[in-house]
Amino acid sequence: MKKLLILITGLFLSLPVIAEQVQISHQDLALNANLVKVDGNWPAGPVVLMTHGTLAHGNMEIMAGLQSMFEEMEISTLSISLSLGLSDRKGMYDCQTPHTHLHTDAVTEIGLWHDWLKKQGVENVVLLGHSRGGNQTARYAASSNDKTVSHVYLLAPQVLTNDYSHQNYEKRYKKPLAPLVEKAQKMVSDGQGKSLMKAIDFIYCEKTQATAEAFVSYYYQPEEKMDTTSLLSAINYPVTVFAGSQDNTVKNLIPKTQSKIDGKKSKLVIIDGADHFFRDLYSEEIVEAIIEDLEDS
Repeated sequence: MKKLLILITGLFLSLPVIAEQVQISHQDLALNANLVKVDGNWPAGPVVLMTHGTLAHGNMEIMAGLQSMFEEMEISTLSISLSLGLSDRKGMYDCQTPHTHLHTDAVTEIGLWHDWLKKQGVENVVLLGHSRGGNQTARYAASSNDKTVSHVYLLAPQVLTNDYSHQNYEKRYKKPLAPLVEKAQKMVSDGQGKSLMKAIDFIYCEKTQATAEAFVSYYYQPEEKMDTTSLLSAINYPVTVFAGSQDNTVKNLIPKTQSKIDGKKSKLVIIDGADHFFRDLYSEEIVEAIIEDLEDS
């Protein structure tokens, strides 16, 4: 298997993945995804439904790389681009665009794409999410009992807590988060949730605009659900968390996951030397582990 995956690397460098662009409609939005079919009978599955990280897209480096490697192993994939409130969105989110999206919007969109796959006749769907997309994938999996889902793979999923959010915001933007959250919450309670907070620092975007409800969605966590490890016990499918030993983005993922996994339904795979994005050979290790897992089930 390892020799085969080394060969895949050479093929990946020379042969770019050819993906079919797929689009569906939701309310006033056109949602985009990249579909890679391994053969004419691709709905026989399994098909990996992939969700990217914060403000990114379905063709970002890690997603495109994984799609190529899965294709070489004859596994079809659907890599979605979350709308983030924009119709026909492509590429990275432009920080100058006002943020109207909610963290939980992704859960709905993952469900829509899952439904689309079922309409194509797919009966074996594998859920995969990276970073924030890992949390959103875990939320969807925890709320689903759909028998077409067979496995869940979470790559460096977020483990946000209120304390960390406040500390990280102050470190990044040199200002406290609490007054902004309080202001946003008041706007929401006053029926102004869709009103824009202007010249505000939001996620990775400096001096942007965001609705009050968007700010609350990303920064106020009255529940533990922003910490993906808190969702593991609620997922009714076999779930694997992949963590890079050198991940400086989700630094406490490994110990938090180790405290929550049961060794049966859920497990942790540590990729030694990998950072948050599992580049190059580290992505191959993930694909190898997933293929072996699928073959053993």
